[in-house]
Amino acid sequence: MEWVVLVLAGVLEAVWATALSASNNFRRLRPTLLFVVSLALSMAGLAYAMTGIPVGTAYAVWVGIGAVLTAAYAMAFGAERATFVKVLLLMGIIGCVVGLKVVG
Repeated sequence: MEWVVLVLAGVLEAVWATALSASNNFRRLRPTLLFVVSLALSMAGLAYAMTGIPVGTAYAVWVGIGAVLTAAYAMAFGAERATFVKVLLLMGIIGCVVGLKVVG
C-alpha cells in the first residue's frame, strides 16, 4: 500500500509544481488553492509511504515521479521544448525509479 500512496504522492508533486507556476507568484486564486491542497496531500502521502519504505528510496521515487511528470506536462503543453536528449534523460529517470522499486 505504501508504494501506491508514494506513486500518487509523486503525481501530486507534479500537480503542485505546475500549479505553483500557474499561480503567477500566488496572484491567481485557483492555481494557488490547487497548489496548497496538492502540496499538503503530496507531503502527507510521502510521509505515509515512509512508514514502510526507506526514506532515501521513498524520496528519490517521489522526486523522480514529480520531476518526470512536471517536465512531460511542460513539454506536452508547449511551456518547454521537447528534444530527443531531454526525453531520453527523462526515460533514464523512469528507469531508475522502476529500479528502486525492483530492488526495494
